[in-house]
Amino acid sequence: QVQLVESGGGLVQAGGSLRLSCAASGRAVSSYVMGWFRQFPGKEREFVAAISWNGGVRYFADSVKGRFTISRDNAKNTVYLQMNSLKPEDTAVYCCAADRGGVVSIQGGKVDYWGRGTQVTVAS
Repeated sequence: QVQLVESGGGLVQAGGSLRLSCAASGRAVSSYVMGWFRQFPGKEREFVAAISWNGGVRYFADSVKGRFTISRDNAKNTVYLQMNSLKPEDTAVYCCAADRGGVVSIQGGKVDYWGRGTQVTVAS
């Protein structure tokens, strides 16, 4: 089993930045694809970003391209989401995901493990 715990969420003004972290425990996730999703109230989770096991391949949703970056530190069993130029419409609960599939398949949202999420609120 893999446990994922997100941190780094909070309240930020529009145009500001936040860095989310997702720490994995239970087993090493160095061979897993890692991803970030977000969920708006009353909506399904939507894909934000994904990174391959070695960081060589990264995918982003169109809505965050150029503003968000994803990275990972396998030695620390941690994945990060750097969010810049935040907008009020980025306000959501951000969840970390780990999957043994590929960076394309994870975007469908069927993943092996989910974190509980961290709230990000962007004030206008």
